[in-house]
Amino acid sequence: MAESEGVTTSAVANSNRTHISQSKNGVNGSDKPHKSVVIFDCRPERHDAMERLASYQALGHKYAFYTRGIRGERLRYVVDMSSLSENLQQGNTLHLLQTEDQILPVATKEHIVFLPHYDTLVQSGMYEYYASEGQNSLPYAFAELIDNALSATSHNTGVRTIDIRLLFDESLGKHAVVIMDNGCGMTSKQLNNWAVYRLSKFSRESGMFSSDHAGYVRPDPVARSLNSDISYFGVGGKQAVFYIGQSTRMITKPAGSPDVHELIISKEEFERKERNKEDIYSGFIRNRKMADSSHVRDDEERFLHGLIAEEVGKDSFTAVVVTGIQPEHVTFLKQDFHLWTRELAHLYHYYIHGLNGNDMKASYRNSDCVSNIDIQISLLEKFPKIPRMVNLREIDNDMQTLYINTSADTFEFKACTDVDGIVEGILRYHPFLYDRETYPEDPYAIPEDDDSIVLNQARGKRPIFECFWNGRLIPYTTVSEFDWCAWPKKTGTVPAECYSRFSGVLFTNDRFQVSTNKLTFMDLELQLKNKETLFTRIVNGQEQRVKIHKEFHQWLKTCHEKWDKQVKFRGFKRTITRTDVTTKKMQSPWATFSSIEWDGRAYKAGQYVKSQKTQPIFFGSVIQFLLYGDHEGDVYATGGQVQVAMEPKALYDDIKTIPISKIDRVITNAAIKKSIDDELAKLPDKLKVTWPEGNPWTQNDVRPAGTPLGPLHVEILNKKGESISRIPSAMQNTTRKALSIELKVVWHSPNGDVETNSHIAAHSAKWAFWFRTMENLNKLGKYTLHLNTILNVNESNATVWAGNRLPNHTLDFSITEGSAERFVVGTVNTLLHVGVPFHIPLELLDEYGHPLSQITSPSNTHDLKVVLPGLKQDSQTLKISLLPGNPDSLKVKQEDPITVENGTSVSFDVEVHDVAGNVTAHPKLIISCQLQGIPGSTSMVAVDCSNTGAGTLVLKPITFKNIAGDQTVKATFDIPVSNSPVQRDLRVVPSTRVSRLEVYSQEDEDSLVDSMVLRDKEKIDWTAGDLLENLHYRLYDERGRVVPLSEEMARRIKVNWAADVSVEELAQGKLPNVPVPTLVKEEHFYQVSYMEELVSVDTSFTIVPRPDEPKHMKATLSESTVRMGEVLSGKIYQYGNKTQMLTATCVDSLAVDAEGLDKASLVFTWQESTHSMLVTGVRFNPGFPGIRELNFTWRDFAEHVTIKLTAGVPAQLKLVDGPQEPLQVLNEQGIQTPFLLQLFDEWGNPSPDQRVVVTLKTSTPALKVKSPVNSQPIDKDGKASFVVDHVSGPKGEYALEFRGSFNKKPIHGPAVKLTIIPDPNKPVKLVVEYNTNSVFPAGGTLTVFSVSVVSEEGSTIKNLNPANMSMLLWKGEPSGTSRPPSGAAQLKCSKPMEDEKANSFHFRDKVIPDHVGKYTIQFVLCVDKTKGLWSHQYVINVVPNDPVKLAPDLQPPTPVVVNNNVLDSRTLVEDMSLKLMDMYNNSAGLELSGKVVVTIKSSKGSSDKNLPLFEGKVKSLQFSLANGEAQITNLFIMENSPGQDGNEYVLLFRPSVPGYGPKNPLAAFELPFRFYNDVENRKQMSELTKKKDQLKQTVDIYRSLFDTNRQLITELSNQVRNATNKESHLKSELGKNGMAVAQLSSVSIGLYPLISQKTADAEKMKLQTRRVCAMPDPFRGNLDVLGKIGHLALVEDDDVATVISWHLLGDIDCVVTMTTAAARKIYDDTQGKQQVMPLDTVPLPHIRNGQDSFRPIGNPVFARDLLIFPENAENCHIVFGNLLGDTILTDDLDSANHYRKGVVQSKVPCPTLLTRQGDRIRSNGKFGGLQNKAPPIERLRGQVFGAPLPKDYHTFMGQIDLLQQYRLAMEKSRQVQEDFDSHMQYLKSPEMVQKEEEMDEQEKQLKDIETKLVRTPSAIGVKRSLDKAGESSGMVTKRTRRKLLKQDY
Repeated sequence: MAESEGVTTSAVANSNRTHISQSKNGVNGSDKPHKSVVIFDCRPERHDAMERLASYQALGHKYAFYTRGIRGERLRYVVDMSSLSENLQQGNTLHLLQTEDQILPVATKEHIVFLPHYDTLVQSGMYEYYASEGQNSLPYAFAELIDNALSATSHNTGVRTIDIRLLFDESLGKHAVVIMDNGCGMTSKQLNNWAVYRLSKFSRESGMFSSDHAGYVRPDPVARSLNSDISYFGVGGKQAVFYIGQSTRMITKPAGSPDVHELIISKEEFERKERNKEDIYSGFIRNRKMADSSHVRDDEERFLHGLIAEEVGKDSFTAVVVTGIQPEHVTFLKQDFHLWTRELAHLYHYYIHGLNGNDMKASYRNSDCVSNIDIQISLLEKFPKIPRMVNLREIDNDMQTLYINTSADTFEFKACTDVDGIVEGILRYHPFLYDRETYPEDPYAIPEDDDSIVLNQARGKRPIFECFWNGRLIPYTTVSEFDWCAWPKKTGTVPAECYSRFSGVLFTNDRFQVSTNKLTFMDLELQLKNKETLFTRIVNGQEQRVKIHKEFHQWLKTCHEKWDKQVKFRGFKRTITRTDVTTKKMQSPWATFSSIEWDGRAYKAGQYVKSQKTQPIFFGSVIQFLLYGDHEGDVYATGGQVQVAMEPKALYDDIKTIPISKIDRVITNAAIKKSIDDELAKLPDKLKVTWPEGNPWTQNDVRPAGTPLGPLHVEILNKKGESISRIPSAMQNTTRKALSIELKVVWHSPNGDVETNSHIAAHSAKWAFWFRTMENLNKLGKYTLHLNTILNVNESNATVWAGNRLPNHTLDFSITEGSAERFVVGTVNTLLHVGVPFHIPLELLDEYGHPLSQITSPSNTHDLKVVLPGLKQDSQTLKISLLPGNPDSLKVKQEDPITVENGTSVSFDVEVHDVAGNVTAHPKLIISCQLQGIPGSTSMVAVDCSNTGAGTLVLKPITFKNIAGDQTVKATFDIPVSNSPVQRDLRVVPSTRVSRLEVYSQEDEDSLVDSMVLRDKEKIDWTAGDLLENLHYRLYDERGRVVPLSEEMARRIKVNWAADVSVEELAQGKLPNVPVPTLVKEEHFYQVSYMEELVSVDTSFTIVPRPDEPKHMKATLSESTVRMGEVLSGKIYQYGNKTQMLTATCVDSLAVDAEGLDKASLVFTWQESTHSMLVTGVRFNPGFPGIRELNFTWRDFAEHVTIKLTAGVPAQLKLVDGPQEPLQVLNEQGIQTPFLLQLFDEWGNPSPDQRVVVTLKTSTPALKVKSPVNSQPIDKDGKASFVVDHVSGPKGEYALEFRGSFNKKPIHGPAVKLTIIPDPNKPVKLVVEYNTNSVFPAGGTLTVFSVSVVSEEGSTIKNLNPANMSMLLWKGEPSGTSRPPSGAAQLKCSKPMEDEKANSFHFRDKVIPDHVGKYTIQFVLCVDKTKGLWSHQYVINVVPNDPVKLAPDLQPPTPVVVNNNVLDSRTLVEDMSLKLMDMYNNSAGLELSGKVVVTIKSSKGSSDKNLPLFEGKVKSLQFSLANGEAQITNLFIMENSPGQDGNEYVLLFRPSVPGYGPKNPLAAFELPFRFYNDVENRKQMSELTKKKDQLKQTVDIYRSLFDTNRQLITELSNQVRNATNKESHLKSELGKNGMAVAQLSSVSIGLYPLISQKTADAEKMKLQTRRVCAMPDPFRGNLDVLGKIGHLALVEDDDVATVISWHLLGDIDCVVTMTTAAARKIYDDTQGKQQVMPLDTVPLPHIRNGQDSFRPIGNPVFARDLLIFPENAENCHIVFGNLLGDTILTDDLDSANHYRKGVVQSKVPCPTLLTRQGDRIRSNGKFGGLQNKAPPIERLRGQVFGAPLPKDYHTFMGQIDLLQQYRLAMEKSRQVQEDFDSHMQYLKSPEMVQKEEEMDEQEKQLKDIETKLVRTPSAIGVKRSLDKAGESSGMVTKRTRRKLLKQDY
């Protein structure tokens, strides 16, 4: 062996100071044998410093290294390793250095091995399940283990059982959680794979982790994606067990294996291996037999013995046993058992209950939808606590159950993305029912604040959709809405509140990524809101390709109309502003209505209603109904308010406004009216007047003067007969208005009314209203006594209340003279005569000086006999009257002894007697009674007996306080005229009423001795916090006897320390226990009372708590909230009741602990005054905000105080949600996703400080942003949301800046960059193209105008509606405005031709106007109903068309000439301009010149050859034609011109222009004229000519009118004939189609119902379930794209569809395009994933037409002939001809083989054969096997050709079309017949008859005139020959010479 450098290692080490540097990076903690290391020899004498792999051998503290040199020689190094602190390990890198600080000569590589720390696994759960959503995430950790169990049991044929056991019974060992399932179990290799962190199911087939089972196969699609394929990433199970506890034991047994495998992974084991430097990620799997628990020796795991014993009889299973449960988890699992089990039921709702969920309303369940999953959860605690068990199937309050069972209807849809993502969705409608929303509320959610007082939105701000992934809820992801179901921006047919009444759920497959903890989706909402996502509706399980927005809107409208039980407001009156509403913005507008419909009942103004749930409940009549908002007409709403006038108005007189929902809908009108009547019965009704002294005055009574009136006792009675003294109160606890009685006595004197008495009596509790005796009625005359009830309101003494007069009483009486008291002697004549009688006049006067009008005779007469003895007549009898004498004595009828009960009154009957014992009366005869012997009372009563002499004395109740025995009272009766009063003795005895209440304590109910009797107002010392028990009470009467108790008396017992007291116990004399205050300083007053009428007794006592021995410690916070980083501003007092055990030294043993508490800042202080300990300086270190529990310990006492730790001072704003960046916004569009900002403190904790105001600003003024709010404070969650409705600005990059402000200090916020891009779909400009060099001749055709619509980005917009584009044309040039005049002509575009642009609008073949001039053309695109896009205005010049004639501008009158020497008489044309004109009378030929030849010809029908000659004896004249115009002047006939007198001739003006000849002549102008030889005749003829012209014009008008009518009659006749023929033809066709034509006699009677019936049948047939192709086809509708092959054809037969679809399975999803460019675009967009087929590269298929040489069986047919192409048939024939070729379809396999045999024998290649049974025989003859057998149609997963509509549908549609045509024909026939009849009637009308008569008359006149004109006059008419023409008359006038001279020039 060669040594390095030939020197021993030791010498090298000693002489050269060789150093070795060892790498510290090796295999972490590995204890495997080390075999090799890497050495770099870097000593200076070594120049290569190569990497050498060396083996080594340990030689004590030295190591020998063996390697090879460059030439292959073997090198040996011996190194002393004693100086190294670490052992040499496998794979270490060593550097041989001369010195430690030697510089490396070359770069070296150091081999390292790095493995993750075990905390990566142990702590992963803590980070993954942090409760970021404000809820405990422990249920989601359980969910990971349930996911594994569901996957393991996915192939079970029976019940899939998952058992979760919480073993919290300490007697069985430490706490444990066990999750067991009866799934497939795991082999040892699979168990090893499970233990590998992040080994997902997709990577278990590679390398060392390959499984011993087949690779992962994605399950087939199932409804709702409930495929149990949710154990996915190889992460969740490990994270979950280490989040729940510290250790896990996996126990599993696979099917068919006799062994059970166990694996233990624990944090403790990881730490042990780290300490021992062992390989951490290693272990062992224990393989044992079933039910063998001998290896479990730890007493803390003794529960495993029972668990392992349960393995017997199980074929396969898995049990996850988690121990070392976190204490906080144990607390949560115990205390919130119902909460987390409910959350698990929510997570796996559809796995537990099946496809339709937990629908408790369903009467039956489809077996296909019922789940076989059974998840049982049990919580076992130490005895005596009862185990708690729940099956998740039994939970009925999870949110999905609430959603399902409160919904009334569903809307199912499906969404397909471009990554094969399938989302099934359900919307559920929760209707509004009468007065409430049925949208379910989460029972455990924190309620949201509702700031609206009018509308109650059901869903509120919550998102619509919950999201499920493979059937399992992803709890932290929701989808707020989609565009098609979002809240509407404008008011539509569906009320806006309906958009908050539906909930939703989304079921996705695994194509959408979720986080490894399955708490959130990665990008679900982003993918679903992608423009490429296709939404379709699902109806009866069939997918329908419809417009989802329209379908959803219709569904929502139907739900609203069918299910919402809302209020219908009717009878709109007006809109008002309400000042009674406190919120100013809610004061207006309010619409008022007169009635409503609600819950099947109608309520209208004036109707009586009753309120409910109001304080107080009241009755009233409806005034009007109120609804907030601008409304007109009838409208539906979820609620509103009603104004009610409270009834009865006499009692309340008030108006209340309440919500409509508070109207009692159950009560009847009769009950309401009865209640109102009962209320009215409480009001004052009448006065009851009594006369206490028994001297009543009657109506119209007559009393002598001085008669006392009274006393009066008046009571106010209501209708119930009850006496009242106050107006009943409308509201509880309000002061009732007092009533008084006013008395007035009015004397009706001769001089007028005089008020003699006036008194007001207030109410007395004992005597009601009392008026004393009135003795001043001494004036004669009539009187009236008025008693009025008055109301003491502000001292106004009103007699009217609520519009009604209060009760009153009137008494009319008269006062006459009294009895004679004295007399006055009248005047007596003093001169008297003896023997003459004289009169002495005496005037009797009463007491008041009134003369007596008559002296009344006594009523009681007696005979008085007077005897004078000695006389002859010694006796005489007189009649006398006797009256009772003067009062002499008093008699009391009641005799002694008189016994009366204490507290009661007694009455006495008394009489006044004269000396003879007769009852006598006397004025002012008053009897009084005085009681003596009552302490403190000297009451006296009296009665007036002036009129009767008798009366009844009623004494006041006699009351002795504290009466113990009988008492004697003397009653003394006296009258003024007697000196001998009468006395009676009254014996007052104690009453039996309750007079005393006694409270006592009795320990034993059977005991006869009271433990303690509580004295009244006694103070009792009792132990603080204790109960004063066994209290009883007794009632005593005045004699001290115990009063027996009854339930009626028990109800009158009241205690002030308990609200609800048992009447049964009170009837037994028991009182409720008295709780003693816990604090010593608190004294409580307690009272027991008994109340009945006229009796009230009570007893009271006070409990003074005394301190007990210390039992517990209590802490009180002055502040319960502290900010992070700040000190708690208040103080914490530690105290109980004051006790002498606490001293100042106790502070030293007080300890405080809490999570994150800064203990260094705590200060403890002793409070001597309160014997308590004070803690200050409470401060928490930065961390997560939340609830902190302060734990105080002192000796054996402990106390827990909760403090809310809030975020620190706001320091930063962050954007937590918003649109995805980079943000691109179309100009003048909004940003749909709101910007959600969160306020944080400096440590990143959310801060809810609502004093912070957030402002939205733009980075530059060029960017304009519209938002509902640009500045707002944050909400209670510390968030602020900004919605940007409109963004505008130039194209470019900008930023939206969010800034906060707090106490005038800025807070940094985010800046969101956005790019404004032009909108490719927004039209901004119209580009018009036309040939600007075109000439526009009048009446011609306009050149083609092509108009393109240019978008904001500059591209041409496609697929616009041609009906929205118009061309406007008007005469004149642009007036400066951009809009055309109102009379502009509107033209529509034409269809594009093949050589024209398809994306432009073409206006072709438009007629040019007839008149020349400037015209303006402008184009407009109708963008919407109110907005249009206008083009520039284009001016065209319409020029004349080709000239066709010569004509004047205006037709000249017919000339009349006379053949004489007067030039004016011979003038044909004096001055006339003739122009070349086109056919539209426009001046044409401006560039033409020539001449006009004028000649004379005879008129039509004339044969006169002697034609007149022009001046100069010429037959023709020439005039020059320049620029298309000739001026004809001075045109005369010659003097003595030939011509027939009276004849008509024609001037012929014929143009002669170069270039115009016989082929294209110019029409000449003809002007007729009349020729006469006589002047007089000329004048006559001239007048006739004028009249003729007028008549001719009128006749022409009439003829035109009648010609038009005749043409119209002809046209109408043709229309009637054609309509009748068409009707007959269609009638015949209908008969051929089997319809009863005879019944279709009328459109409304027979035709419309038949059409409606046929249409309904067709629609019903159309909606029938049929086979559809379920593949998404997102490319269909694009330019040059036909669609996927599966959507291009339909197949009627199911078997045929199945086999052809399967045969083309590889091509069925191929997209067919028209061009290669379109195919390439799809290929690029899908990154080559989508197969495409361009038609421009597919050759036509070759079809062989050989003759059949045999007779086939099985009905062979070409497969392509069975395809039905609904559109693009020609292209589809090419596609399927290429795909199917000559593939033939037969009935079965035997017929197919027979057919193939025959074809082969004919030596013809046989194509592929398919059978209706699903078999395939390939063209090479191979058949059989799975690859040649079509699967069932269900397994094609929707990739199948759809079925066409039934044939009957097309039959129905044909019949409907015929019926519609027949209906139109009948209507057209009827209409044209009516028009014909109407026009015929019009022609026969008197007006038209009169016009016809006028025309005939004028034609007759015209004919007569023409006859006169044509007739040659015999007297004067001569015919001048040509040879005499031109002879002068010898006389030339001056005018003639001048005209001739002018003509020469």
